[in-house]
Amino acid sequence: MNTSLQQQHFEIRFESLFNPGRALSFPCDDHGHVDLDSLPTRAKQNYYFARAMVGKDFSPPALCCSGSF
Repeated sequence: MNTSLQQQHFEIRFESLFNPGRALSFPCDDHGHVDLDSLPTRAKQNYYFARAMVGKDFSPPALCCSGSF
């Protein structure tokens, strides 16, 4: 794996359509894949909720780099 990618942390972020600053974000790889098996139950429920509410309450997800470890 590329060492520069090993030092970066990625997240997938669902921004609220109606409340600026409100969002749900989840850790993912550099391709935007979320490891659902590693998420706690509540986070997994929030992830499924955010995906179901795209276009209704949340914007489509964006892949973000949140810096290095």
